[in-house]
Amino acid sequence: MRLDKFLKVSRLIKRRTVANEACDAGRIQVNDKVARASYDVKEGDIISIELGARAVRAQVVSVRETAGKDEASDLYRLIEE
Repeated sequence: MRLDKFLKVSRLIKRRTVANEACDAGRIQVNDKVARASYDVKEGDIISIELGARAVRAQVVSVRETAGKDEASDLYRLIEE
């Protein structure tokens, strides 16, 4: 699954276009490397997000095409916030 779509489905970022713009601006890293929106997310990847004053690190636990509101937080595990 593409990185921008994973960020939207997992609700780490609310909109896919915002996730895409954040990737283009270099604010999203996967495994300590700046990642493009087209990066293929795999289980075990560590995603770092820096949006304004908010900085989040999360490990990908599961990759699914869709997830309901209650299931979204099951897709990742927060490392630090």
